[in-house]
Amino acid sequence: MSETPDTRPDEVVLPEDPALATAVLEVEAHVGRQGWDQPARLYALVPTASLVEQEPALAAAMGIDGPGDEGSFTPIEQDALPPGESLEEALESIAWPPAVAGCAAVVERLVLPPEVDDAIPEDPAEAERFAREHPLRQEVRIVAGATRAGASYCALRLRAHDDEMAVVDGTGLVPGLVELLHATLDITTEEN
Repeated sequence: MSETPDTRPDEVVLPEDPALATAVLEVEAHVGRQGWDQPARLYALVPTASLVEQEPALAAAMGIDGPGDEGSFTPIEQDALPPGESLEEALESIAWPPAVAGCAAVVERLVLPPEVDDAIPEDPAEAERFAREHPLRQEVRIVAGATRAGASYCALRLRAHDDEMAVVDGTGLVPGLVELLHATLDITTEEN
């Protein structure tokens, strides 16, 4: 007797953390309403129940009047990144306090189809110029989120298909960025 796989190819795979997925999609919709050509953004994800309990005035100012769904997160936008610093550079120096259960990052990038990978120059500045000038480039907005529990979720929107109904979402869409987000949530400390 053969074993049956856990999922069929036509089955919908649910996110490992529905609250994280909801928060990522909320951030994507919020940023999407503000248009394109925006700087990178970073959000702390705090448990909504904790926010209401510990910061009732802030919760009220944000229009939150109750603890929300069990385990839900409230995204709180952080200050702008320092001028000239990339999101990836900023994430390397961030460590969230214990009250932050997760984080999300928003960044716009140019992407090229896989068939041009071999033609991309190795020099980063040349690679950026190559991407900006390539006729097959696509502009994409990436929203990636991660939690201390190890969950991740991403949402992508192409500028050419700028519609909430065309947002692609899932867990494994931007593994490099998700890895950087998880590193900011690492709560291990070094002893001096």
